[in-house]
Amino acid sequence: MTASRPDLDALRPELHRYCARLLGSVIDGEDVVQDTFIRAMTAPPGPEVPARAWLFRVAHNRAMDVLRARAIRHVEPLDDAYDIADNTAPDPLDALLHKDAVSLAIDRFTALSVPQRSAVILKDVLDEPLADIADLLGLSVDAVKAHLARGRARLRTLGTTQPAPSPRTSPETERFVSLFNARNWDALRALLAADARLQQSTYPLRTGSSVRDFFGIYASYDAVRLAPAWLGDREVIAVFEGADTAPRHIMWLEWSDGFVQYIRDYRYIPYVIAEIPVPLQ
Repeated sequence: MTASRPDLDALRPELHRYCARLLGSVIDGEDVVQDTFIRAMTAPPGPEVPARAWLFRVAHNRAMDVLRARAIRHVEPLDDAYDIADNTAPDPLDALLHKDAVSLAIDRFTALSVPQRSAVILKDVLDEPLADIADLLGLSVDAVKAHLARGRARLRTLGTTQPAPSPRTSPETERFVSLFNARNWDALRALLAADARLQQSTYPLRTGSSVRDFFGIYASYDAVRLAPAWLGDREVIAVFEGADTAPRHIMWLEWSDGFVQYIRDYRYIPYVIAEIPVPLQ
């Protein structure tokens, strides 16, 4: 397992809450968290640097890289942010907005510009002080307040929007789930590509023949079953245990020419499933 520091590891759930909403995906958000902690282990902050603020800055910058790669970063001109009057008095709606933002579907935040998105997530989901948000985003406190007001107003107009229906489950996923639930481990191993990769939490990436052991681990659990599911536009697999009606965690697979090329298993990261709407689509 990757080396860790308890004081930093405790921040993983908060970082994931921010990154998942910023990117509109619990999976992409966890990838950024993983990248952030690799950076933290290889080039940690100095003792004089507050670890929390440093980690959030690293995660934010990495998430910006992802958004730029997607070519969907819509930056609102900063001059426009001052069109909204600054009200320094406490907002009586803050508690209600906090509750609404926490329960809002993660992908809804992508309807906001990136500055609005960051301001709303940091304030209404994570309850960060305005001064800390301004420092992270490189803005004035007044600009943060303006982005926050615009983002909140935009989110209120999206509250009743119904999610689009999920696509049909792919034949590959149906086959994988069916074989797993039949506990046909040999057939599942036969589905693995020769250079298949497996990622589980902070454990080192496994490749090739070592990935075959993955099914041996699950063979030791008698009451595990899978079901196809969708997270937004991404096809995933929900993992249930015993008589559970809600999944314990998810898997995500990549396929190539009918073979499993990559398995991302979230069994050991409970904060990821905590951010997923249940029931899954």
